Parts: sequence; structure tokens; C-alpha cells
Amino acid sequence: MSGLGRRLIHGVVVGLLAGCALGHARAASNTLVLQRFLALHDPAPSDYRALRHLDARNDHFESSAWMDVWTDADRVDGFRYHVVSTGGSEYIRSKVFLATLEMERKMWASGEPDRAAFTPENYTFEDRGERSDGLTGLSVTPRRKDLLLLEGSIFLRPEDGELMRIEGHLSKAPSFWTRKVDIVRRYQRIAGVRMPVALESEANVRIAGPSTFRMSYEYEVVNGERVGAPQVRAAASPR
Repeated sequence: MSGLGRRLIHGVVVGLLAGCALGHARAASNTLVLQRFLALHDPAPSDYRALRHLDARNDHFESSAWMDVWTDADRVDGFRYHVVSTGGSEYIRSKVFLATLEMERKMWASGEPDRAAFTPENYTFEDRGERSDGLTGLSVTPRRKDLLLLEGSIFLRPEDGELMRIEGHLSKAPSFWTRKVDIVRRYQRIAGVRMPVALESEANVRIAGPSTFRMSYEYEVVNGERVGAPQVRAAASPR
């Protein structure tokens, strides 16, 4: 793959890592729905096991790949992963998928970085009356340019303030070649814990155009409670 292709991959990885880092909103606001959100009991998971499906594509390079990965995490052994099925571009699998999982492993070991959290130190919040799919949207604006901060919106369920979705773009471009990275991250409360269930990222790269990445999560265990029985799809031969 060309140098431009490598820059494209870099943009996707940075966007994905930003999506992984963003989890909880903790900010002062007079908005009722945000007050409800802040009042929710929101423990971090002590352990989980999930089957993730990752796929990425760039039409300009006619390149795509996918991967199924078992991921486990707990407070003793940290984050681990085991690839069980895969197909498509070996370069994408190595430089995007595995690079992202390795970075998540390091982030789990060090703790979620404070510079990526939704705090008053990192963000300002504004209720602009935005609505989507019956949810209340609050605008979030980073107080500084940072690769792990998003400019966009959080979408809350109005009756209880539950965080359902985050949408936005990186407040700082990863490189000259990557002009914009858009991210959508969806959540669901499982076994009493708010967990990510889907991530979509698109990096717009000069000349190469958009490069898309998606990751979905199917949970088997959360906090010691069995919550599902994910199944691995059949393996495909790499292209």
C-alpha cells in the first residue's frame, strides 16, 4: 500500500481510538435531561466478555477487510483479545484492526484518559433543542483542539437521561491528509451497566476519499452475569 494509503489507515485508527475513549458524560448543567443523566447510577464494568465484529473499507484502493474477535476484560488481567475469524486485506487487518485492539489494551491498563472524558474541563454543553429518534440532543464543544475530543452531540433518552448515542467529528485532524473524521457510537444498558454496542467511523482523506470503519459488540458476560450467546461467523479467505 502507498504512503497515502498508510496515512488513510492512520486517520481511521485515530478516529476509532477516539470512539473507544469516549464513554461517560460528567458535566454541570441546568438542562433537566442532563441532570437526569447525571443522576443515573453508572458503574464501570468490572469484567466483560464480548464477540466483536470489525469491518473496514476504502473504495479508492478497492480494499476491505473484516474480523471477528473475542475480547475479555477485568480488573486483574486487563484487556485481552483473541482473533477467531477473519477475511479481506491483510494490511487493514494488521494496521487497523490489530493496532486498534492493541491500543485499547494499553488504554485499559492505564485507565481511561482524563483528557478524553466529558467533563467541564474538557467540554462546554448546550441544549439547542435538537431531537433525533425521540432522543434529546445536547451539543458538546471541546475547550481545546485534541485528537481524542469530539465536537458534536450526545443524545439522551428524555424520560430518564440514559445516554444512547454520541455523534461528532474529531476536534483536530489527525494529519494534513486526513481532513475530517466522523464518529457515531451507540450504547445500551446491559446487566445494569452502560456498554458500547456499535461504533461507526469515517475518515475523509485527501485524494483517497472516505474510508469507513464499523465495529459491533455482542456480549456474552457483563459483571459476571451471562447476557448472551454470540456466534462466530464462518471464516473467509483473505484477499
